Amino acid sequence: MNHDQSLIASDVPAELHAQATALRSGDKPRATVRELLKWFGAERRGFNVVQRVRGALDNVGLLTWPDFEGEYIDQEVFFMNKQSFQPPAPVVIAGDSTNAASRGAAASAAVDPTHRLGRLKAANRKPISVSPNESLESAITLMLTHDFSQLPVMQSERSVKGMISWRSIGSRLALGKGCNTVTECLDEHYELRDDASLFDAIGVIAAHDCVLVRDRENKITGLVTGADITEQFHRLAEPFLLLGDIENRIRALIFPCFTQDDLVAAKDPSDGGRVVEDVTDLGFGEYVRLLENTERWKKLNLKIDRVKFIEQLSRIRRIRNDVMHFDPDGITDDALEDLRRFSRFLEQLQRLTASDDGEPAVLNLRGMRA
Repeated sequence: MNHDQSLIASDVPAELHAQATALRSGDKPRATVRELLKWFGAERRGFNVVQRVRGALDNVGLLTWPDFEGEYIDQEVFFMNKQSFQPPAPVVIAGDSTNAASRGAAASAAVDPTHRLGRLKAANRKPISVSPNESLESAITLMLTHDFSQLPVMQSERSVKGMISWRSIGSRLALGKGCNTVTECLDEHYELRDDASLFDAIGVIAAHDCVLVRDRENKITGLVTGADITEQFHRLAEPFLLLGDIENRIRALIFPCFTQDDLVAAKDPSDGGRVVEDVTDLGFGEYVRLLENTERWKKLNLKIDRVKFIEQLSRIRRIRNDVMHFDPDGITDDALEDLRRFSRFLEQLQRLTASDDGEPAVLNLRGMRA
């Protein structure tokens, strides 16, 4: 183990020592992923945080089951003895063609970075359901009350009989068929394991409107719709889109005011071999270096506070670094709001500093006015 690894492994919070002690005493200690991260002063599972947690777990001879990196953030995980732990046999879902043996092998391997269905909040929210013998009026009342377009029909948390929806009800009534109980209006349901790829789930949901999610204990834990997928992709994509907007506006602000010599002077000193021809060759940290210089700041001729502006720009740079590390939990709500706010601020600033013809300066790919 090298020096850096030793530092990581020695970072063991008292709460984790307590879990190891409880396990040796015969208890079955557990905590939510969020609680585990909190012990390390973290809110998200960024790469460095995951390495710290894994180093600490290894230091006290533990692992988590299921693995904390792949689970929903409010899902509970158990602390297990790393040396003696044997992953339980995977539950096989009817109609699931995935090879069970390969799942068992994967369970003991490192978690891959694929976005999993089980990471969605909707996949971990027990669905409202009706029993097969309930009246149609009861099901309709639930659907109207909750603004649902469908409901699972279940006998228990593990037994699903089908799905009832406005479509299934309407199609039968249109054909003049009696539809007094839920059973008489059933359609086929579709389900996936919680460890299914989010990208695989998209096709199933697009074809069938929704999918039920089943966990490793064979329980139905949630119902995911197209709206849930849209929300997740919006959450994943929005920071990248905002950062792109912010960077383009920063470039538009810088371009007309600085010479190539100014830009070269702002280049990272440790990257001496890189050629800087125009503003598009600078990195985000170099924007900060360029503008924190008092004399260069004056060239912008902006009637705003330089120190406050640089503070905000530095904050955005730190958020950008988090985003580009592809943290599977995404950035915090506060960080996302900071991106939105700064993007709106730059948009307003660009309008107020429009070019002489009244139009904002627009850059092409190489930083030239269009």
